[in-house]
Amino acid sequence: MTPRRVIVVAYEAAELLDIACVTSTLESANWHGGLPYYEVRVATLGGHPITCGSGLILQAQEALERITGPLDTIIVSGGIGYLDASRNRLITAHVRRLARESRRVASVCTGAHVLAAAGLLDGRRATTHWQHARELAVGFPKVIVDADPIFIRDGDVATSAGVTAALDLTLAFVEEDHDTELSRTVARNLVTYLQRPGNQAQMSMFVSTPPPANSLVKRVMDDIAGNLDSDLTTPVLAARAGVSERHLTRLFLKELGHTPGKYVRNARTEAAAHLLATTDLPMAAIAGRCGFGTAETLRQAFVDRYGIPPSRYRLTQAPA
Repeated sequence: MTPRRVIVVAYEAAELLDIACVTSTLESANWHGGLPYYEVRVATLGGHPITCGSGLILQAQEALERITGPLDTIIVSGGIGYLDASRNRLITAHVRRLARESRRVASVCTGAHVLAAAGLLDGRRATTHWQHARELAVGFPKVIVDADPIFIRDGDVATSAGVTAALDLTLAFVEEDHDTELSRTVARNLVTYLQRPGNQAQMSMFVSTPPPANSLVKRVMDDIAGNLDSDLTTPVLAARAGVSERHLTRLFLKELGHTPGKYVRNARTEAAAHLLATTDLPMAAIAGRCGFGTAETLRQAFVDRYGIPPSRYRLTQAPA
């Protein structure tokens, strides 16, 4: 069996964890089954050592400009040096060249900026660390940026969120390249969970945005969070707040970007995700606690938000 050639592109002030999550996961796969599944190399311009964002010096194994295909996968790391890297024409030119000679292209965190600068994300859905998603969208309007998922696959190009999301993406690659059992074995070896589904949100909706400036909206949000199993229709919420349905909807759209109904559905779904991951309650009980009424209603809402049914989500949260 010929090992799959994987190149991890690094640059000055790259994030060491972005690199290590990929290299350690793939090398761990090599430890099992007696076969060298992957040949993993870290490449930089000129093959020079880099100083990572953490201050540690990392020795490269390859000179980026001397690598030729065919390759299995090229993965661009993120890090605080991402802007300089994305503006470096030599880096983007070689990434673009090697992408044409690779079966699969990926980025970790802000490495998406390098792929975008190389023109590899035009017309594709992509993600990055939630703090940098708007910057990516503004800087590269041809890219369809979605800040929510921990990773996105669009054809043969994959992008992932910040740092440890690289672990989830790389485990998904191992499963795709080989089988679920090897992926689970690697996850156990790394003492981590079996990879989270790509559609899992990067951050909780309750902490990912600042509190609304409008005190009425904040009061209604608190009411929703504390009474998920009660009647939370817009007429009821508006009546409790002492305003019209139209006015409440207008305030929610202005402050949160969602209607009250959409906010309630998302809050209930996220609460259900928490119970699925932390309890062994049956689906019907979780549906009731979170205000869905039936397990089927919960399933539909879950698929809409996370792209997988709640039963599958629960399995991904179980220790590998």
